[in-house]
Amino acid sequence: MTAKDKYAFSQDVKVHIEKLHEIVRNSIEAEELIVHKLSHPDIENLSRGERISDMVARFGGSWKFIISFFVILILWISFNILAIGIYEFDPSPFILLNLILSCLAALQAPIIMMSQNRLEQKDRIRSENDYLINLKAEMQIRSLNQKVDLLLEEEIKTLFDVQQKQYDLLRSINSKLSVKKSK
Repeated sequence: MTAKDKYAFSQDVKVHIEKLHEIVRNSIEAEELIVHKLSHPDIENLSRGERISDMVARFGGSWKFIISFFVILILWISFNILAIGIYEFDPSPFILLNLILSCLAALQAPIIMMSQNRLEQKDRIRSENDYLINLKAEMQIRSLNQKVDLLLEEEIKTLFDVQQKQYDLLRSINSKLSVKKSK
């Protein structure tokens, strides 16, 4: 191997190593951004109304609410059926109870919808994080593919160099044999 070949080979190695370093740098930078976003999510600054809607939705969708509501209804109806005279404040068609239930439903539904909208927003953020994780994985796979391609390229280059040397060696052997045959 001549000095010129050694210099060219060392330059190729330097370029190859620099390409690998660049790929690693890009991958690390992208990974840090994604990891930072995933490990430090935005802090939720909830307003008082949002906190109340979450509490109402959490309580309104629990067995505690259903059982307590059922007990109150049974007590209300039982008292008004069994009460006599002035103690009976909501007679048999239970109009006051229907009014209270309608008001409760009218107020509870939008509050629960507000809480569901916030949960939908959280789900959207989670899906964004999932997308970032998938993007990170794709970038790492691409980085690995590029590294493998560079290694294969270098290997092929080395094989061609070895093949060229073998060809040169065969040519020199062939020329020496030709010289010996002609003598």
